[in-house]
Amino acid sequence: MTMLTKIGNSQGIRIPKPIVKQANLQNCEIEFEVTKNGLLLKPVRKVVRKNWEKNIKDFLSKEAKDEAILNDMLDDSDLESWEW
Repeated sequence: MTMLTKIGNSQGIRIPKPIVKQANLQNCEIEFEVTKNGLLLKPVRKVVRKNWEKNIKDFLSKEAKDEAILNDMLDDSDLESWEW
């Protein structure tokens, strides 16, 4: 059990580490959902690699068209006179 704690103009709670681990809430954004019985906390699961395979295929199919641009981007000969 925990109590609401005043934090500036807001209020917050401390969640014990074992509960955070059990609920998979560590190091993630948390989504709030108000229910008829209270407040539900859920981790936000971002789908980082959504359409990953399709994006790679699209990129590879455009590779020939983008080769000139890519070569310009990878050309670092203008850095030869740069002093670090």
